[in-house]
Amino acid sequence: MASKTNPFAFLQQVRAETSKVTWPSRRETAISTLMVFVMVSFAAAFFFGADQLLGWVMSLILNVGA
Repeated sequence: MASKTNPFAFLQQVRAETSKVTWPSRRETAISTLMVFVMVSFAAAFFFGADQLLGWVMSLILNVGA
């Protein structure tokens, strides 16, 4: 069975661990955010185009029998 840590000791451990974290700079965060928006835009455009193309192909196939 694991021993329980009191809340004060737990908070000390959390503070010690967060001091070890290397946080990104404001510039790195801005560049990463911009890249996410760019990649999401490309993905959205790709899937929109693929959906339109497949819809057009399906309408051709389904209208052949009409």
